[in-house]
Amino acid sequence: MVRIAIANQKGGVGKTTTAINMATALAATGWKVLLIDLDPQGNASTGLGLTQGDRVNSSYDLLINDVPLADCINQTKVPGLEIVPATVDLSGAEVELVGFEERTHRLKKALDSADNGRWDICLIDCPPSLGLLTLNAMVAVESLMVPLQCEFFALEGLSQLLQTVERIRARFNRQLSVMGVVLTMYDRRNKLTEQVSDDVRACLGDVVFDTVIPRNVRLSEAPSHGLPALIYDYRCSGSVAYIDLARELIGRLPDRKVAA
Repeated sequence: MVRIAIANQKGGVGKTTTAINMATALAATGWKVLLIDLDPQGNASTGLGLTQGDRVNSSYDLLINDVPLADCINQTKVPGLEIVPATVDLSGAEVELVGFEERTHRLKKALDSADNGRWDICLIDCPPSLGLLTLNAMVAVESLMVPLQCEFFALEGLSQLLQTVERIRARFNRQLSVMGVVLTMYDRRNKLTEQVSDDVRACLGDVVFDTVIPRNVRLSEAPSHGLPALIYDYRCSGSVAYIDLARELIGRLPDRKVAA
């Protein structure tokens, strides 16, 4: 099973929107997808139509209470897409994890002990911080996808994230790499957007995905209906962009798809 964390310590850059719609796009291609909501806000869970009552066992139980992964799974409205939801309990997990041995490896152990043949790919929606939850995600995966909003401070935040990746690679996970940076909230009418895009591509080259995610009202509306944008309005520019991004992501993946 391929494991990818969707991470950026800055909030409001499109992590959850990317997680939901990439998971949906991959499931639509026939991949069996697991999405782990590791953000205490639980927006990925809400955006896929899960109510609070649906979340019997959550990512908190997976990390803190040693509940097996299989018992934390919820089905979604998207065929081929399953989710480990998040609840508000996860907001206290950062403090509780400090008391555990190997606190940075809790998620990795949970995934390693599960039936990985059940899924082709696991996406993890990380919180907007570089705390223990995000650290657990980075230790558990091989690759990162980094959504980057096209704004003035984008490169500064990205530099901090890349430094963190290097530290984690050195201490905890030598396999960790940045699979790609995806430019989000892209507005071709804004000169600053073009300037940030040019700067990021000049710095990182091929690491940046060719596909950009535009500012799009339908992407913002879809979560309020408990649906991915690809189902809410598959013809909108945001949905089309995520389909293109999924295709580009598949081209960067190792040949480790389990199911035919």
